[in-house]
Amino acid sequence: MLGMALSELSKKVGVSVSALSQIENAKAFPSVVTLKTIANSLHTSVGDLIGEYEDLTKNPLIKTDDIKFVKANTTNAKLYLLSHHDNGKQMEPYLIKFIPGSDSSEIMTEHSGQGFVYIIKGKLLATLNNIDYNLEKGDSFYFNSNVGHFLKNIEKSETHALWVISPPHI
Repeated sequence: MLGMALSELSKKVGVSVSALSQIENAKAFPSVVTLKTIANSLHTSVGDLIGEYEDLTKNPLIKTDDIKFVKANTTNAKLYLLSHHDNGKQMEPYLIKFIPGSDSSEIMTEHSGQGFVYIIKGKLLATLNNIDYNLEKGDSFYFNSNVGHFLKNIEKSETHALWVISPPHI
């Protein structure tokens, strides 16, 4: 299992080599306690052991036509998810499309964690802790999400921004 000899793992976990072999080959199903002990001994998580994150590793690609619309706010800014849903993700990437005059209200909220914004096209006025920043195509903006943050399209055309949050919360 994960490069460790079964005999060594057997000693760490406190079960026989035969039992571990059966677990490894899906011929026996361990208790949650045993599974947790195995995961700890291998310096991994139970989720990794049982394949909880396989969607991300087996299908990491999202084609343009498969980008998922999440929601629009009252100013008609639109939010799109750029990855698969997975409870084990540690970050969440989005595309926000801002029409002229629209903003990030009801989309970007204060929460624990961090945020990152990259301007793909157009211009945004970013407000963080009551300080304004002008963001243009190619600019990036990294911030703690637990402080007030707000984006507004200041262009006469549509603006697109990549927004990444960690941990996911939407």
